[in-house]
Amino acid sequence: MGQVWSDLVFLHWRADPERVAPMMPAGVRPDVIDGATWVGLIGFTLADHRFLPLPAVPVWGTFVEINVRLYSIDAAGRRGVVFRSLDASRLVSVLAARALFGLPYVWSRTRLQRTESAWEFTATRHRSGARTAFRVAATEEPDDSPEARWLTSRWGFHETRRGRTIYARNTHPAWQPLRGRLLHLEDSFVAAAGFPGLADRRPDSVLVAPAPMPTLFSRPTTMRRTDDGGVASLER
Repeated sequence: MGQVWSDLVFLHWRADPERVAPMMPAGVRPDVIDGATWVGLIGFTLADHRFLPLPAVPVWGTFVEINVRLYSIDAAGRRGVVFRSLDASRLVSVLAARALFGLPYVWSRTRLQRTESAWEFTATRHRSGARTAFRVAATEEPDDSPEARWLTSRWGFHETRRGRTIYARNTHPAWQPLRGRLLHLEDSFVAAAGFPGLADRRPDSVLVAPAPMPTLFSRPTTMRRTDDGGVASLER
């Protein structure tokens, strides 16, 4: 698949790896930096979605997405993310992603309002009414810290599909995020993802990456089960 991401806002909180570990797919553990793992609330615009070599899907291939994600690593050393939820307004895209990849997409009313200096994301889920709203301003200061690189340099995702752990690699240029300044946050998505109270405090990291970023996803591969019931390398 090919996509173009833009107007990314990353809100992150440190979390105890032991709290996150039960949420990982089989064969995958929380990735850790300086003794902590992280929980992310990410908003962005997804555009030009296409199944290669076909052209981009008109209209339905562009929408605002907001996801809650964790950070993962498998036995082969592949770093990725584990999505707890992905909210999007395009029902067809939501159903397709759930069916093809097992990703926990949720149909929601998602919206981005952008000014010259700030990004405001809002989303409300159609069935539960859970919602999020956050507004962030970008500074002109790049963030090249080890934590920022660790949070944004993710080259795939782990997911459970039909009882098996899959990994899908993605390829894109390195992010060059700017430090962000949180102006407003009112969120229940993080709590619904299994972290009540976490979003009641200010994020430990706020990053903004406004420039369009083309990305390519490989075909998912399935992690092979071992004789003792564990999970080892990926099947080709």
